[in-house]
Amino acid sequence: MSSSSTLFHVRSESLPTRPHPIIADIDDQISRLRSLSEATNNCSSSSTSLVHQLNGLQDLHDSVDKLLLLPLTQHLFSQQNNKKLVEELLDGSLRLLDICNTSKDALLQSKEYALQLESTLRRRQSSFHNEVTKYLTSRKMAKKAIHKSFNNLKSLHVFSSIPNNSSNEISSIIGILREVQAITLSILKSFMSFVNGRRLLSSGNKWSLVTKIMIQKRIGCDEESDNTNEFAKVDAALESMVGSNNKSVMENEQTLLKDLELCIHHLEDGTQTLFRRMIKTRVSLLNSFN
Repeated sequence: MSSSSTLFHVRSESLPTRPHPIIADIDDQISRLRSLSEATNNCSSSSTSLVHQLNGLQDLHDSVDKLLLLPLTQHLFSQQNNKKLVEELLDGSLRLLDICNTSKDALLQSKEYALQLESTLRRRQSSFHNEVTKYLTSRKMAKKAIHKSFNNLKSLHVFSSIPNNSSNEISSIIGILREVQAITLSILKSFMSFVNGRRLLSSGNKWSLVTKIMIQKRIGCDEESDNTNEFAKVDAALESMVGSNNKSVMENEQTLLKDLELCIHHLEDGTQTLFRRMIKTRVSLLNSFN
């Protein structure tokens, strides 16, 4: 059994013999997402694979919301001796929302300037090079925001141990919710790296060992694989054509921009919906805590 599989199944060994059907369903969804993430977080990672992962996260958070609405969950979370465990989950959910929102904003910003640039290029307007400069400047701003959000992950705390005297029920629920946050973080990191146009690596994050394993698997990929990323292709093409009036280069850029716009469209739908689902999950978590 691989290290990542071991990490994901340590919690399962402590589950009751017959866990609640919702917990079993969430466990299955996590396993499917993990398999999808491990299969696509490599040299062939693409926007299509990210869309599938984002859709899977949406379904996962829907199931988590159902779990949080169970009377048993609300009863357990309202108990004073479980307060610290739930507070950690609340803190994690807030950090994940911030990461998702930053990625979503960076995506929308890139979309806005890409549309302006494509329109200017299509009309052969003389202001094209000005629009190129605006786009590249906006990308620098977006990358800066992504890097800041990514580096902030270093401050995420390590989850405390679940007390030995905790019931099987609270151990199962807390364990499964921690796994949900771990896989959500891993996929959002992949998403940030994709929008950034190049892999983001961090050595300071101790919150998710699973995420570190997934990142290590990608380090061995050849740097040329970044060129399969629509964002990276447009960035590289625009940077190389600054000051150039080569017509063939401009025509190639128009094709790349259209590909990027289609890519952003698919990712935008996924992140917008996921963000709403994550807000709903956090509200349910807050309500169960109070």
